[in-house]
Formats: sequence, C-alpha cells, structure tokens
Amino acid sequence: MDPILFQVLRSALVEATEEMTLSLKRSAYSTNIKTRADFSCAFFDRQLRTVAQASGQPVHLGSLSHFVPSVIRAYGAENLGPGDAILANDPYLGGVHLNDITLISPVYLDTSSSLLGYVANLAHHVDVGGGAPGSIGAFREVFQEGIIITPVKLVSNGKIVSDIFRLILAQIRSKRETAGDFRAQIAANNTGARRIAALAERYGVATLNTYIDELLAYTARRARADLAQLPHGVYTAEGVVDNDGYTRDPVRLVVKVTIDDNGVLFDFTGSDAQRRAPVNSTYSQTFAAPAYVLKCLIDPDIPVNDGFYSLVRMIAPAGTVTNCISPAPVVGGWETQTRLTDIICKALSQAIPERVPAGTKAMMAQVAFGGVDPRDGDLYAYYEATAGGYGGRATRDGPDAVQTHGQNTENAPIEETESNYPIRLTRYELVNDSDGAGKFRGGLGLRRDYLFPDHEASFTILSDRDRWGPHGLFGGKAGHVAQYVLIRDGQEFPLGSKTTLQLQPGDIISFRTCGGGGYGPPLERDPQLVLRDVREAKVSPERARTEYGVVIDTTNWVVDEEASTKLRAQ
Repeated sequence: MDPILFQVLRSALVEATEEMTLSLKRSAYSTNIKTRADFSCAFFDRQLRTVAQASGQPVHLGSLSHFVPSVIRAYGAENLGPGDAILANDPYLGGVHLNDITLISPVYLDTSSSLLGYVANLAHHVDVGGGAPGSIGAFREVFQEGIIITPVKLVSNGKIVSDIFRLILAQIRSKRETAGDFRAQIAANNTGARRIAALAERYGVATLNTYIDELLAYTARRARADLAQLPHGVYTAEGVVDNDGYTRDPVRLVVKVTIDDNGVLFDFTGSDAQRRAPVNSTYSQTFAAPAYVLKCLIDPDIPVNDGFYSLVRMIAPAGTVTNCISPAPVVGGWETQTRLTDIICKALSQAIPERVPAGTKAMMAQVAFGGVDPRDGDLYAYYEATAGGYGGRATRDGPDAVQTHGQNTENAPIEETESNYPIRLTRYELVNDSDGAGKFRGGLGLRRDYLFPDHEASFTILSDRDRWGPHGLFGGKAGHVAQYVLIRDGQEFPLGSKTTLQLQPGDIISFRTCGGGGYGPPLERDPQLVLRDVREAKVSPERARTEYGVVIDTTNWVVDEEASTKLRAQ
C-alpha cells in the first residue's frame, strides 16, 4: 500500500463530494439550499458502504449512511444504469422527515463498464405539500405532512422522466423553486459521478477499490483506538421535549451510554412511546445523534465513512419516539433528535466533563410560512431553522446565536430574504440577558421578527424550549427560555412552540430562541468578563448584579471592586 497514493485517493474522494456541494449550492433556487446550505453529499461504493462525505450537515450524513443502502436494496441495483437517478424520502424505508429528499445516482466508468458505486445528495426542500406551507406543522399522521416518495426513477439515461417530475411538482406549492432545486441535485450528482469516474480511469478500478477497502479499515482502526481511551463506565441522563404539539405532556427521553472494551453503546430504552404528534424520530434520525457525538470525541483528522459508522452501536426500541413506526408523523423528528444529542452530552459530562458543553439550543427551531405573493399572484413557501445559544464549556463561553450540535446550516440574510419573499424582517438581533449564568456563560439566543405588510399568510412554528431552558452544568444555570409571539396592532400575544396560524396584513411574528446553559458557578466568573458583556449590551447591569454578583459603575464603565466583593460574599 503506497502511503502517498493512499492520501491522494483519500483526499480526492472527499473532494469529489465537496465539489458536489458547490455544484448544488450554486445551482439551487431556494434560500434554504443555496444560502443556508441545508443539504449534504456523499459517495458509496458498490457494496453500499459510505466511502466519503462532504462537510455538510452531520444530522443528514449520519442518516444517509442508513437510507441510501435501504433505497438501493428496495429499488434493485439491477434496475439502474448509466445516467439514471432515483429519488426518495420515505421515512419508513430508512429516511427522515419528508422535506429531506435524497437523490441517488449510480457511477460507471463508461456505459459499458461495471458499477463503481453511488453518489447521493440529500436536500431540505422548502415545501413538499401537506397541511401547511413549508410542510411543517402539528400533524397527527405522516400522510398529512406531504408527499411520500418511495424510490422512483427521476432521471433515466440522462433525461428527467417528465411524468414523474410533473406528478411530484403537482403536490408542491413552491413549484418554481422546487423544480430548480431538483435540477440542482441532479447537477450535483452528475458532478460527483464524473469525478469518481475520472479517479477510476486514472488509477484503475482495481486499484481504487483496493484503496477504498484500506481507507475503511484504516478509519475503523483509528476510531477504535481513540474510543478505547474514553473512561469506561455506564453513564445515564434524562431530558424532555417540552410538549408534543397537542398536549402539554413533556416527551421523556432517556439515554444510557456504556463505554467498555467493545466501544460505546447508546441505549435509548425508557424513552416515551411514539405519539400522534410531530415529535417522533425515525431510526435513521436518531442514529445521527450518537454518530455526531462520537465524531466529536475522536481525532478530527479521522475520516467519516463506513469504517467509522460501523462502530456506532445503538439501541432504539421500535414504537418509541426514538424509533417510530408508521404512520407516526415525523416532521418534528429533528427536534427530538437534536435534544437527544444534548442529553448524550449531559450523560458524558460525568465521564469527560472537560469535553462536553452545557445545554445548548438543541432544537431545530423551524419557521415556515407561505401564501399568495402579492407581487405576482403565485403561491410561495419559505422555510428556515433559526439559531440560538450554545452551552458554556469548561474553558470558554458558549457562542451566541449559532446552530448547535449536528446542525451546520447558516442564517438567511435579511437582504436575500426580503428580495425573494413578500415580507420584511424588522428585527434581527441577539436576545440580551438570555444566557445561562455561569463561570462561563451560555450563548445568547436570536430574535427575528417577520412582518407581513400587505397580504394574508399561513405561519408555522415547529420548535421547543418555551417551558424549560437548556440545562447548566456544575453549578451553571439554565439558559433563558424561548419565546414565540404574535404582534398585532401593537399588542403581543404569546404562542405555543408548535403551532400554525393565519396572519392578517400588518401582523408580526417575533421568534426568540433560547440562550445556552452556563458552565460552573456564576460567582466564579471573572468580573472583567462580566463588564465586557455589559458594555456589549449582552448582559444588563441589573443581571450582572443579581446573577454574577458584579456591580458595574455605568458612569465610568468599570467594575466597582469593593461593592462586588461585598455582594459576592453575601
């Protein structure tokens, strides 16, 4: 095995998927894909093993490793030829929620050669039909959430199958954007297929396959060695999703993490039974949580492929909110999945406190709205997931207003949003005083106010954290809760975290996410850091006094050392 060629091929395979992301992002129509980058790309070999993946969304990549093999086995590899591509989003075939649609294309060296593998990309579409614009909402069964696509050939011999394309678009509100995004997915796969084929042509199919085998084995060896360094033991934690969208009953989530000579086992036994409400996670969604956590705990240089995924061991009993069965609704499964990640970190804080954060936003914080665009009379739909506070850590504060854990999407700029949709964003700012107090404070939440100046619209909130903020660790306090508010005629009306409502012209929805939890006792925070936060208007002088025991002289903008010492002593 030539070590130089090994590194060349290792990097070239990843770069093929990275070039797929560039093609998809630059070709897409919707803000959610072209700007927020809510998609992921990967390459699988002919044995359906994950070989390479781009630096996309960890939640997608973990689930793709399950979904792509399931789709190919269900459709039949023998039914695919050069220039073909199949589309799927079926959550009960190994998929996730319906908005996340995957396109898979076989890769051949040429039309007469044998199969090299498959390229795939998963993209979150702004609308897939169903009961509300954006296809998110408090639905009772999966059939209300939008079109369910079992594996179907969208591209045949290099050409879009027009009957299938029209059938899918007929179910969807945002037809122009969706059609453009599908074509962008096709372009991305074409790009990846060309790059993989070029590698096989240059180095030979046999050589490429040999080095792929070694790459997966190499990854498994390195990952197993790193995981063996974790302290052995059994670590447990519990948490909740605040409500299920229909009742006020919290959704109980339980994890037991066992670290032993066999590696790490994640057991979600004890979590609540699935509900007729939008809080159910599929097996693939849930799998992405432990996969993400383990990736964070090993050397960042270790590749992420089947050699790594084969080490992720998980128990998620069928029929629960961590592994639901049909026809349970799944649109809010990512809310549950990302909360599971937070709870895993809470469990591991008993073993490796210096390596995990306090509670984070740990929700997708999804926004969707739509109606008739008064500018042209066409239907439109918009979707985004909103940032929030990250948890404080052992040596530093949590970042303000970021996507947390397996989310890696970007925020949608005001300018682009207002240019493409008939709304105005009147406020886009940090939520002051939303941090969980601690020696290292949690990050601040984010506020976005959506004004609908001249038309009626349907607005959906699919989020959480409005009852309990993210947990603190080791004496740190919980982050401030999220708030969802309708502002009509100057009056504020609180909204639930999972609701769809009809807006009148002039209405504003104020979406205010939670702050992250604090790490360590607040009275141990450096007073100069508190002063900095007050001067930056992140923490008010009153909160500095009551939570941190620090008195700020706001005339001279200095810490009153004597008064602070007395206050902290009290």
